[in-house]
Amino acid sequence: MAKLLMNLRHVPEDEAEDVRALLDAHAIAFYETPANRWGISMGGIWLRHDAQAEDAARLLADYQARRQADARAAYEARRGAGTADTVLARLRRDPMRILIYVGAAGLILYLLILPFFRLAPGP
Repeated sequence: MAKLLMNLRHVPEDEAEDVRALLDAHAIAFYETPANRWGISMGGIWLRHDAQAEDAARLLADYQARRQADARAAYEARRGAGTADTVLARLRRDPMRILIYVGAAGLILYLLILPFFRLAPGP
């Protein structure tokens, strides 16, 4: 029976390609289901044989740990060089977008609190 190894929702294409190559390199039989047209299901990588599930899960965990370490090292290098993306840098780069987000958050907060003000007795 098939077993889901990896849901492809929000997975970058390069990561999915790396996982496919990893499974091929270790002769683990798998197939892939495509994403649904309306976004209800986002596809996945499935193992054909349950017996290979433990090995595949171990390989995937090792790969993701390496990928995480590489991403952290790249971020630290950018941070050390002063090129890391920060909130202040985003505010300088696109102030209107930040103002729209803050305004939208304020409007939502106002609409959530408004019913409680209407419950209070008047003078």
